[in-house]
Amino acid sequence: MSRKAVFPLPPNRTIGIVGGGQLGRMTALAAARLGYRCHILTPEPESPAGQVAAAVTLGAYEDPTALAEFAAAVDVVTFEFENVSAAGLDLLAALKPVRPAPAVLRTSQDRIAEKSFLNGAGVPTAPWRAVESRAGLDRAAAAVGLPGVLKTTRLGYDGKGQRLIACAGELDEAFADLAPKPLVLEGFVDFACEISVIAARGEDGKAVAFDVVENRHRHHILDLTLAPAPIAEETEAKARAIALRVAEALDLVGLIAVEMFVTREGKVLVNELAPRPHNSGHWTIDACPASQFELFVRAVAGLKLPPATRHSDAVMKNLVGPAEMALWPEILAAPGLIPHLYGKEEARPGRKMGHVTRLFPLGGLPGPFGIAAALGPLAERAAGLEEAVEAPDRLAHAI
Repeated sequence: MSRKAVFPLPPNRTIGIVGGGQLGRMTALAAARLGYRCHILTPEPESPAGQVAAAVTLGAYEDPTALAEFAAAVDVVTFEFENVSAAGLDLLAALKPVRPAPAVLRTSQDRIAEKSFLNGAGVPTAPWRAVESRAGLDRAAAAVGLPGVLKTTRLGYDGKGQRLIACAGELDEAFADLAPKPLVLEGFVDFACEISVIAARGEDGKAVAFDVVENRHRHHILDLTLAPAPIAEETEAKARAIALRVAEALDLVGLIAVEMFVTREGKVLVNELAPRPHNSGHWTIDACPASQFELFVRAVAGLKLPPATRHSDAVMKNLVGPAEMALWPEILAAPGLIPHLYGKEEARPGRKMGHVTRLFPLGGLPGPFGIAAALGPLAERAAGLEEAVEAPDRLAHAI
């Protein structure tokens, strides 16, 4: 039986989440605390989100029968990652409210659409050009310059679907290797650090943003997040303003992560958008009165948004693949480490299995030696700490 959605969503109603990964899992846990049930649509029988949800519909994201069954059982729909069907969301939107709207997903799914939107909204990015053909790549390289990064326009994440091009001699191989076309060539950014901001915006148009964080990557996968980012106040203000501008320009109802580069000259350039909870916001579960997942649920359910404040500084460390999961007994025994596992059976190389958070007093985020000591058994596997110990100002520079 179809149910008409009422907002704010009363307790005991059902939020439908398209996608069954760890972001859906943590969203479902936050929703339960607010009195909501979550129903997951996923093709995966033993999904991380399905393990903690009230119900699961097993089906493809574009299957009309599965979508209709799913929509009939929920009051509002959202999604937990971008690689779902926008056409499927359109079908759902004809039956139930979808937040964020399918148009927001379409913008973030395609790098050409995303960068065109950002530049149209007055948001700075690295220089870029769309690449339709091999000859077009030559023209793009001439316009953007080399080195550059050639990327697929869709389905890339954690470093997949991209190639660094150092010189013109690498253009042929890079173009042949990447598919599907078209592609995007981005100018290489000599950045001082990578940062992100997570913002939530409600149906009333009011938006809040968490503090700016610094992100360290290992093998193109987020490894370490420092909250707050050790950057100048002026840079922090620029980044927060950009994130709120993006949320407003998208007419977002939900949550968005805005990933950015800070150049050595102090410019802030947007790299990517993710209109859902984000790995770089996992620290908010333990360090904030209301986490990114709670703000996400509140926005989707039509509730008022609380301030996006933190009561502690934090370091978040991802647990990736079998090597870091082998340290699980030591992690559980280490004082101060707050563990989170995602319920995945197989620890494959490059697969995010969980994360740990380490809290510090507000304003007390330590330097590299202190962070290394606080991470205990994970210290040697934390990206950037070794280099930072050799050059301590890496964690304390003012951009």
